[in-house]
Amino acid sequence: MILADQQAMRLLEELTNCFGPSGFEKEPARIMKNYVSKFADEVYTDKLGSLMFTKKGTSSSPVVLLPGHIDEVGFIISSVNKLGFLTFNPLGGWFDQVLLGQRVIIKTENGMVPGVIAAKPPHLLPASEREKVVSKEKMFIDIGASNEDEAKAMGARIGNPVIPDSHFSTMQKRIFKDGKRKGRDTIAIGKAFDDRIGAWTAAEVVRALVEKKISHPNMVIGAATTQEEVGLRGARTTAFVTKPDVCLTLEVDIAGDVPGIEPNEAPTKMGHGPSLTTYDSSMIPNQALVDLVIKTADRAKIPYQLSQIARGGTDAGVIHIANAGCPSVVIGVPTRHIHSHVGLFSMTDAENCVKLIIEVVKKLDKKTVAGFTEI
Repeated sequence: MILADQQAMRLLEELTNCFGPSGFEKEPARIMKNYVSKFADEVYTDKLGSLMFTKKGTSSSPVVLLPGHIDEVGFIISSVNKLGFLTFNPLGGWFDQVLLGQRVIIKTENGMVPGVIAAKPPHLLPASEREKVVSKEKMFIDIGASNEDEAKAMGARIGNPVIPDSHFSTMQKRIFKDGKRKGRDTIAIGKAFDDRIGAWTAAEVVRALVEKKISHPNMVIGAATTQEEVGLRGARTTAFVTKPDVCLTLEVDIAGDVPGIEPNEAPTKMGHGPSLTTYDSSMIPNQALVDLVIKTADRAKIPYQLSQIARGGTDAGVIHIANAGCPSVVIGVPTRHIHSHVGLFSMTDAENCVKLIIEVVKKLDKKTVAGFTEI
């Protein structure tokens, strides 16, 4: 691997393993702060917990914002019943079918408590019920308690945050195309890639600008934003604080190279390069900026994929209409099985995403950015 050295891989593992559902992001924010403080010009926060870190180039303007959100999808405890089982509400979007039988971790005043998501056993359901998908409302978390007192003694209470119990790992694979071997790749496996990979990318871009002494005609602000999964909330305050002139939102993309998905539903594939989103339900990107990204990738011979997301959005959805407006695009890493306990993505895609952002940042001078909104 070229960019993702041991230091970068340690950050990625630490970020994805840590505890940080929407509204409870202090741990990933502290990890990011400790990492970027070694090379950023300035590190600061807003009052919603988002972290910003800057790198001044040959000019203090335009301001180029690189946001990636650090909250992960999780749950919050809604009750502790008399039998000692915990009900929950989702923090972010969850597909009911990925939940049953999965391990979780509940953060309590007594520490981390393991549990498992369960429901009434299918053996006790009538045939008509066994054929139906069990909804979240009929599920509960079992922490091994036998009554309410035992559960509360373990620290369980309404308002406890919950995350998937899943740990980061990697595996190596040989790449084949048209029956011929084309090298190797590293596949990352774990939770919270949506969107700790975006925050990781922002950190690695700023780090590369500093350590490689890359000249850029602007002020770059990396951002680890909060509460994206529950309404793009940290992005609003981040945009207010930073007042960006242009925004390159860093995200995952839904990799469509799994059975049952048509190319028009999710066109990107894992291992074929970072994605450039041409449309989603929260934002139509600035077309001049889209063209710049495409031309930059072509000239630098960085592989990329064009994407669309008919349902869903990103932090760019609110950043592009912040203040007087902000030309924005979304650049992502195609990831399989997002919003579940375990996702997969290609480290080569992640490395190429960092390379592409750096190349684009180098071109964002005052004249170019002003041209994005010329009529």
